[in-house]
Amino acid sequence: MGEKISREEVRHVAALARLDLSEGEESRMTEQMNQILSYMEKLNELDTASVPATTHAIELKNVFREDETVESLERELALKNAPQSDGASFVVPKVI
Repeated sequence: MGEKISREEVRHVAALARLDLSEGEESRMTEQMNQILSYMEKLNELDTASVPATTHAIELKNVFREDETVESLERELALKNAPQSDGASFVVPKVI
């Protein structure tokens, strides 16, 4: 198997991702990335002309309920048990 990704390219990608790889990790990542690319080359050899295009590997059905308009709580009732409100909204501690 020829090397498609060099260690220098692995170092560059690691630097972009702000990763500090050891020599062993660089070597392992280079080998693994080259194995992945070799596998992708094998997949590219497959004849998929007769395979229909799909968006999912299995048939999926919508599992969500239909949207329906329903009555909601009145504002006063929703704010009734709030520890603190300004009459129109919940008042919560500032997070940022």
